[in-house]
Amino acid sequence: MALSDDRSSELPLKEIPGDLGLPVLGPISDRYHYNYLEGHTEFIKSRMEEYNSTIFRMNLLFAEFINVPDPRVIVLADAVSFPILFDHSKVWKKDALIGNYAPSTSFTGGYRVSAYLDPSDEKHGKLKSLYLGLFASIHHKLIPVSQTFFGAVFDKLEADVAAKGEASFNTYSDDMAVNLLLQVFFDIDPAKLRNKGPAMLNRWLGVQFLPIASVGLPKWLSWVEDTLLHTFPCPSFLVKSDYQKIYDAIYTSSTPVFDEAKKLGLSKEETCHNLVFMTGANAYAGCRVHFRALMKWIHIGGENLHKDLANEIRGVVKSGGGVVTLASLEKMPLTKSVVYEVLRMEPPAENHYATAKEDMVISSHGASFQVKKGEVLFGYQPLAARDPKIFENPNEFIGTRFMGEEGEKLLRYCYWFNERQTVDPIPDNKQCPGKDTALVLARLLVVEFFLRYDTFTADIGNFVTLIGSTVTIKTLTKATSD
Repeated sequence: MALSDDRSSELPLKEIPGDLGLPVLGPISDRYHYNYLEGHTEFIKSRMEEYNSTIFRMNLLFAEFINVPDPRVIVLADAVSFPILFDHSKVWKKDALIGNYAPSTSFTGGYRVSAYLDPSDEKHGKLKSLYLGLFASIHHKLIPVSQTFFGAVFDKLEADVAAKGEASFNTYSDDMAVNLLLQVFFDIDPAKLRNKGPAMLNRWLGVQFLPIASVGLPKWLSWVEDTLLHTFPCPSFLVKSDYQKIYDAIYTSSTPVFDEAKKLGLSKEETCHNLVFMTGANAYAGCRVHFRALMKWIHIGGENLHKDLANEIRGVVKSGGGVVTLASLEKMPLTKSVVYEVLRMEPPAENHYATAKEDMVISSHGASFQVKKGEVLFGYQPLAARDPKIFENPNEFIGTRFMGEEGEKLLRYCYWFNERQTVDPIPDNKQCPGKDTALVLARLLVVEFFLRYDTFTADIGNFVTLIGSTVTIKTLTKATSD
């Protein structure tokens, strides 16, 4: 079902639809409907149906801050228009990580970290190069360190299921993800932070991004959440001590990284603040959501999928002498496809933003639209990733979707790492520098799980933005011997 991405000359040029409502009241109404009354996906879908367009205008205002920027955005909710967000010749990405909210730099030592910089900024390229070097340097230890941490999580899940009849995957997975990343990136033993690293990092993230997050209150209490949590930004002093401890641990544990930073002309202090943000707000926040999503959707896939995964994984590992390697992971097409399909169904980052550098024309499947310089583009990935003109049965989890020649062709329409899956991260783009590492970690989690278990059951709770779904393991069936 692959389509040409550039069909603008063949399509009619239309005005961008969308009712923004009255000043002040319009943004408030949209905010309540988007965040509370309808929810993100239903809000976008209802407007797509109303305007008969996957490109339209809306107000996107996470919180009523003093001096907040213009809330008007242009929504892109299909797989054809979405890639304009990655064309840095046409869009700016400065302060575009999370739309109209950029946390105070007091959360990051007074520095605006690389995630908020445009690729045209010289410092962005230097920091991105540093990250790419860091990820390349950890390949040799990624698998053994991950196996140790995954194994410890499975031990805890088994113990809780045996003792209580259920186990919180979220609790153990979240703590594991923090400690794994600190260990594999910087050789920081969890004991160095008195095993409190996960709690410290979660508090720092929570206070920093609370103005755009939901705590999951019932809809009739949405006004309480919006008034108390989304009216003014939270002060950084609430988590200064937590942040400083994580900063100090990385500052004293990452000598090779700082040596490389010095060669690039970056100060140790600025580098460390960027490393904290990269580890916590990028790597950990992404892993937290994705690890939960993996267990959720593999559970939904059912026992037949579990059996097929176990057979593939055990067969490949056995043929390799019982050792899991990076090469063996590449020989598991079903495992790879399942990870891709989970990313499609539940991308770790819902939203992508950019600002038009110039007047331009953006096309959807059926029409083209004029965008003016300075207008903000808002890509809603959960719907772009389920574009029915690209993906058959788009709302169905199909573990084999990306297998084979035709399946691999679909990867060019998958944008889960802030670019196409078929594009590699480089200093001049905004694609996640840890893209390949994230994929390896996801595949490893699946591999280690099905080397140990035949199947499992779980209860799945509600999805919460920036956090993911709640996964409670109910049963674990140990792997049967040959």
